[in-house]
Amino acid sequence: MIGRLRGKLAAKQAPELLVDVNGVGYEVSAPMTTFYRLGSLGDDITLHTHLVVREDAHLLFGFATLEERTLFRELIKVNGVGPKLALGILSGIEAEAFVRCVQDGDVSTLVRIPGIGKKTAERLVVEMRDRLKAIGEVEVKGGAPSFITAAPPTPAQDAQSALEALGYKPQEAAKAIAAVDKAAGPEAGLTSEELIRRALRSLAKTG
Repeated sequence: MIGRLRGKLAAKQAPELLVDVNGVGYEVSAPMTTFYRLGSLGDDITLHTHLVVREDAHLLFGFATLEERTLFRELIKVNGVGPKLALGILSGIEAEAFVRCVQDGDVSTLVRIPGIGKKTAERLVVEMRDRLKAIGEVEVKGGAPSFITAAPPTPAQDAQSALEALGYKPQEAAKAIAAVDKAAGPEAGLTSEELIRRALRSLAKTG
């Protein structure tokens, strides 16, 4: 089991990272909350990882905090929730907000996350409530540093790719990004991180 990686950030294109560990490049899938905490390409980073072994692939998932990895591991134990959906949940809502939804039985907020229907949301509330009691309160601390892309054509295109990777349809993602860009105005010069964050907020309100 690979539990942690420490190396240089070689590339990132949401939701994928490439971490260079002494000349070996590890491909890692990470939630957007982890992306927000990464620095520039070439920076030294540490990721808490979880390895999923399948017949056709070994999939490595990375997280900025132990709390997020713990929550990910509990999520994939829920019936009907695989690693991809668990990653989407952690990308669509902060860990502490997810915990509040489970504790409050807030199904209406959970269904706004891409890929989460009403039945899945209800199952998450029921199954995760006891799991969260067992692992204690999950808390994500810290702000969201600059989001440095792996040289995409434009921040808007990079943001759209990230939204599509999280489960949104191309037209839906493009419309959300365009609306955010228009509302901010041409002088704003929003980064990919800010475009993604504002678009997710807008989509959650209209979902």
